[in-house]
Amino acid sequence: MFGSLTEKLDGIFKQVRGRGKLTEKNVKDTMREIRQALLEADVNYKVARDFVKAVQEEALGTKVLESIEPGQQMVKIVHDKLVELLGTTTVEMHPVDKTPTVYMVCGLQGSGKTTLCGKIALMNKRKNKKPLLVAADIYRPAAVQQLETLAGQIAVDFYHLEGKKPPEICREAVKHARTNFIDLVILDTAGRLHVDDALMAELQDIQKQVDVDETLLVADAMTGQDAVNVASQFHEKINLTGVALSKLDGDARGGAALSIRKVTGCPIKLASTGEKPSDLEPFHPDRMASRILGMGDIVTLVEKAQETIDMDQAAKMQDKLLKAQFDFEDFLDQMQQLKKMGPLENVLGMIPGIGKQLKGVQVDEREMERMAAIVKSMTVEERRRPSIIDGSRKKRIARGSGNSVQAVNQLLKQFNAMQKMFSQFGKNKKKLKGMQLPGGMPPL
Repeated sequence: MFGSLTEKLDGIFKQVRGRGKLTEKNVKDTMREIRQALLEADVNYKVARDFVKAVQEEALGTKVLESIEPGQQMVKIVHDKLVELLGTTTVEMHPVDKTPTVYMVCGLQGSGKTTLCGKIALMNKRKNKKPLLVAADIYRPAAVQQLETLAGQIAVDFYHLEGKKPPEICREAVKHARTNFIDLVILDTAGRLHVDDALMAELQDIQKQVDVDETLLVADAMTGQDAVNVASQFHEKINLTGVALSKLDGDARGGAALSIRKVTGCPIKLASTGEKPSDLEPFHPDRMASRILGMGDIVTLVEKAQETIDMDQAAKMQDKLLKAQFDFEDFLDQMQQLKKMGPLENVLGMIPGIGKQLKGVQVDEREMERMAAIVKSMTVEERRRPSIIDGSRKKRIARGSGNSVQAVNQLLKQFNAMQKMFSQFGKNKKKLKGMQLPGGMPPL
């Protein structure tokens, strides 16, 4: 997420921190480099200009120039101004407080609109709400089937009327929801390859037919400045209430995220961070600013962990670790829990300091799958007592998992090293007793 921009800003700040004192000249030189980095990230040029001007005015103040740590002061100013640019405060989606609440999701073809509808449905299902996915895109081939398949995957209700126009489909869907005690109706509207009058007229007609509580635009974060232009046109015609950024797990340059709020005045409400239905989170300007500056995002990491990790199970695991009773069944369980939290690279990037260390390093999640396959090829007894795995067992495990004996040996070696490390922890368990991670999570 924002890899190139983060890397360039990090390089700029390293130079600033290396200076014992800031002068007006090197502040202006730094601002010139930051402006260039923002423009290369496809940030709107007016937004980049105003941002640099605001940072420079504050950085040239006496408080910064005479500070003991001017470099740190500069980073703080940039962080604060980034937060302002992204929206200052978190703007929540319209609450699902009446039956039914209606969200209309719109966007261009290929922006990830239909996928995001499914993610919103799952997010609300987990809040004990009953969502309904409505297929109102009758033009794109297989659009209806795609949404129906998504609804089946996450086990939520689906609605469509064959042979009807989108405004009528939406109107009837809301009637259906009202009589079937549906909490949230999510309208997956038609997209186009570009913004045109026919698309806007149809969306306006839906708004006339249905009392829409949230009009959400899905903007592809990978398209940069184009996403901002699209958002401006949609907002002008149908009065958006929010924007959801999709494909933030891709090679997002950052231009869309940093420009949309300033250019359109429309808040970013959601961020799609992966391909799984669960990879959706509220957009927090302060956390996103920290990620852009390579500072990590420990708060979101803890929230993800609390959603996916069973705390009682985590406490039992801690006890096993301290007693050096950790086995391959536990190892497999921990890998599966970690996988639920999303792409490993994203998870590690949320840990302060880790993101910079991983710069240029490709996190190969296939390696985790390979290790899991080896463990799954073991018998229950072998998982619980790895010491019994001899040469013939290694050959059988290798054949069963589609790996080499060398790969099995490597995993056993790594596992033995982990057990020795945990054994050392056990000897110091008095020091670890009561230790907790943020949010009350016991250390795994």
